[in-house]
Amino acid sequence: MTEYILDLAGLDHRYGDRQVLHGVDLRVAPGEAVALLGPNGAGKSTTVSILLGLLDPLAGTAEVCGRAPREAVSAGLVGAMLQDAGLPANARVDELVAMFAQLYPSPIDPLQALAMAGAADIADRRTDALSGGQAQRVRLALALVGDPTLLVLDEPTSAMDPEARRAFWTALREQTTGGRGVLFATHHLDEAQAIADRVVVLAGGKVVAAGTPAEVAALGGQNLIRAIVPDGVAAELAQLPGVARAAGEPGGRFALHCTDSDLALRALLARYADASRIEVREAGLEDAFLAMAEGGWGEAPATPPTEPATDRVEAIR
Repeated sequence: MTEYILDLAGLDHRYGDRQVLHGVDLRVAPGEAVALLGPNGAGKSTTVSILLGLLDPLAGTAEVCGRAPREAVSAGLVGAMLQDAGLPANARVDELVAMFAQLYPSPIDPLQALAMAGAADIADRRTDALSGGQAQRVRLALALVGDPTLLVLDEPTSAMDPEARRAFWTALREQTTGGRGVLFATHHLDEAQAIADRVVVLAGGKVVAAGTPAEVAALGGQNLIRAIVPDGVAAELAQLPGVARAAGEPGGRFALHCTDSDLALRALLARYADASRIEVREAGLEDAFLAMAEGGWGEAPATPPTEPATDRVEAIR
């Protein structure tokens, strides 16, 4: 097996006069789960289209399991679960998965695929009778039945309630134990922080940050102070010692991103004695993501991606 299941290097692409990818690098190692994050228009869909062989890059290289993307897809090495994929109406679930199995050169047993996706209990259901979460688990079974080396998922839990999301990610995380790689795009940053071994952030068609969830989260600031500050103004709070930036939130609450939270907290209480509901915590992945979006990181040179971690993160919410 090659060192990387997925190896995208220096990808450029444009639609007409609009450049949508600028030298994108993205790698997934065996047994690794990688989250692809970015605002709408960041280039995530174009990147996924290239790795699935649906688009050719204008520059750069794309390899899946050491092969060209179209060749890897044809060989059944890639299983994809796309956000806008539908299910045939009034089809029985087990029969649908069995039909898809026939499309692959070396499929696994359809019932095994359903069990792996946590959908064995709905094998005899009709697709019309499925809830949103159940339909997503069936789509995962369809992606798994070809026994792929790389799973690619686009917003896989968008139609699920919190309990269904937890069950889905528990089932999915088990798929990396045999060396299968997973690449998923999501807007649920808590999922990326809990599930991914590495996070890659796209903005403006560039990789602006990459690393473990903790490494990327650290880019949002060392600590975060949240408090209700009556008559507070974000511009004034941003001038407090130890504060890098401040933003207003609903209900008179403010978020202070700090370089020195101890210094900032003392200054806050000295100036605003009536501050209340004060919370101090480490910055998370969402804080870093918002900092990147607000700071125009897509216009800055891309941060080189880090190499995959050798030890998998086993954090499941």
